[in-house]
Amino acid sequence: MQRICVYPGSFDPVTNGHVDIISRAAMIFPEVVVAILINPAKAGKFTVEKRMELIRRACAHLPNVRVEHFDGLLVDYMHKTGASVVVRGLRAVSDFENEFQMAQVNHQMAPDVETLFMMTSPECAYLSSSVVREIARFGGDISAFVPACILEDVQAALKEKQD
Repeated sequence: MQRICVYPGSFDPVTNGHVDIISRAAMIFPEVVVAILINPAKAGKFTVEKRMELIRRACAHLPNVRVEHFDGLLVDYMHKTGASVVVRGLRAVSDFENEFQMAQVNHQMAPDVETLFMMTSPECAYLSSSVVREIARFGGDISAFVPACILEDVQAALKEKQD
């Protein structure tokens, strides 16, 4: 049985930490779906379409990765796509409690869906989209935090949002 995994998140914007998890999942699973959650309660800095474009460019070297978006419950999306594994990245122990709770709720609603926690690489352990946005907001250099192929787009968009 071929296993499809889904890596859900907001990816606002995609970071080197996200690409690290995506790349490692792509070595394990025959197909990885990076799924952007559309959360109406949370206005993103980037449109969903722009986030999808940035992720596609950042993951162009990974032929078994596709990018989609969804709204509603993750378990419903999993069933719709035929995916059986949710991949979640953990940066620190502080991430675990929330991720564990979500995994337990998802398992209760859909026992056929497994959650796989992957530790981020040490060089990405402190990295998040909100950190990237904050650094860019104050004019800092984000080149070490986002893939080089999307750096200019991310810088321009974040500068534009603060002007």
